[in-house]
Amino acid sequence: MVNLVNLESVSKSYGVRPLLDAVSLGVSQGDRIGVVGLNGGGKTTLLEVLAGIEPPDEGRVSRSRDLRMAVVTQRSELPAGATVRSLVLDPLGFAAEHEWAADPKARNVLDGLGVTALGLDSPLDEMSGGERRRVALAAALVQELDLIVLDEPTNHLDVEGVRWLAEHLLTRRGALVVVTHDRWFLDTVCTTTWEVVGGKVEQYEGGYADWIFARAERARVADTLEEKRKNLARKELAWLRRGAPARTAKPRYRIEAAESLIADVPPPRDTVELVSFARRRLGKTVLEIENVDLSIPDRALLTDVTWRIGPGDRIGLVGVNGSGKTTLLRLLAGEREPEAGKRIQGQTVRLAHLSQELTDLPPTQRVLEAVEEVARRVTLGKRELSASQLAELFGFPAQRQWTPVGDLSGGERRRLQLARLLMAEPNVLLLDEPTNDLDIDTLQQLEDLLDSWPGTLVVVSHDRYLVERVCDQVVALFGDGKITHLIGGIDEYLRRREESGQLGLIARATLPAAEPLAPAPAATGPSAADTRAARKELARLERQFEKLAKREAELHAALAEAATDSTRLLKLDAELRTVLAEKSDVEEQWLLAADAAE
Repeated sequence: MVNLVNLESVSKSYGVRPLLDAVSLGVSQGDRIGVVGLNGGGKTTLLEVLAGIEPPDEGRVSRSRDLRMAVVTQRSELPAGATVRSLVLDPLGFAAEHEWAADPKARNVLDGLGVTALGLDSPLDEMSGGERRRVALAAALVQELDLIVLDEPTNHLDVEGVRWLAEHLLTRRGALVVVTHDRWFLDTVCTTTWEVVGGKVEQYEGGYADWIFARAERARVADTLEEKRKNLARKELAWLRRGAPARTAKPRYRIEAAESLIADVPPPRDTVELVSFARRRLGKTVLEIENVDLSIPDRALLTDVTWRIGPGDRIGLVGVNGSGKTTLLRLLAGEREPEAGKRIQGQTVRLAHLSQELTDLPPTQRVLEAVEEVARRVTLGKRELSASQLAELFGFPAQRQWTPVGDLSGGERRRLQLARLLMAEPNVLLLDEPTNDLDIDTLQQLEDLLDSWPGTLVVVSHDRYLVERVCDQVVALFGDGKITHLIGGIDEYLRRREESGQLGLIARATLPAAEPLAPAPAATGPSAADTRAARKELARLERQFEKLAKREAELHAALAEAATDSTRLLKLDAELRTVLAEKSDVEEQWLLAADAAE
């Protein structure tokens, strides 16, 4: 395995605060590393030191000779006067339109990130921040690289764009280091997780699910983490283990230990109890739109639509960027009038709308004062919290609560905005991209609050993990003037987009043109000899499967004994993954042989 970048005893501080303290780690060829941690904890600093953008205060950073690397961070600056073409295509040497259009990789990246629709000759100076980030990302992805370093690449992508990016990165040969708070993306793409905490970098094998289990297991075995964090990790693990197969089909740690760890953890929420409570607080009518026409500048968004949102409904609203999700949320909030039809709001509704714009607060006001200005205590479901406790849940520890609002970062202002909304004890929440600028720990706290929150919730988010976790139903805007209910959730949304030919995620340009199907030959049944051979193969595979199952059980037992021996744990875990892969292959072969034997 070729080593690409190594950090040896690297330290980096800004002011008196050490963000990296004697950190040693490396990136090897083929690694896909996700970097997580609290906002302001040093994730971006780690990336910039690793990439050579910032020098370390102490220690050494070494890179392999002729390393081909691209870096896209939140602080990346694009050249003034540049266009999409000059930044993305010109470095590849494409002199004519037909040259890049004939290159499947370049076309796939430009289409997948929605850059083609921006116009290749469009000046970057006139684009929004999100559009500029997508162009910078495209400029990196079209290159052949040994290492690509990305800081929050999913922030300005919709659900489809996030899935496209995940699929694209999985097909690349080079290494990847990515800071992300998107749990689905982290679990899908990354094989290693780095957690930046307290100036150190803790390393874990696997993606989000494995990292969450490792944190919970470490708390259980060593009993070093505070009780509330341990309980949150256990609750999150319970959610992961109860979830869709895609989230649970990659067991890299001790499954038996995971099951015992969460045996007494209740479901995230009691939906029946919450809906009953919501009805008592809200009555029958919450928010309704009747026969509504609604337009956005280039088209009709809704045409004669009636939609009733009831007490306790928890709805995720999805659609491509520009589909009108924010406009629809503003209509529900009463901030936008329809061209036709009417909006109805229940008499007992106390509505709170988290928009994407930051609320202006006096810059000299302290964080705690800004929260207490709304209320000093709040009851959220069965929990009663003081203003200070709620602020702490949203990432403001006691000492940080006396920071002037004017000194807060954009992400911290976003968290403060959300805390102030919840302090008002609304019974209807409209959240527009609530995950923007929230780190994973804060997202867990938010989801934990929403689990027991007995009100009506409508969420617009590209974070499919959040939508699947806190919502009970999903609706979509497909651009047909309607609001479509999706029983199958986000998976159904992506499938419908693909079937309609609108999905820009899959590299259609790289696929060969479909050929007409040749007439199928007349079916003939298998011969007696073929059937006997299939049955013989079936018996062999069953014996092999039993051996692998026995070895799997032995490895699980060995892993349970090696809980505190990290070296042996990794070795046993690697063997277990090999056994599980062989077992899966044998199972597939058995199914084929069983069909042939019938």
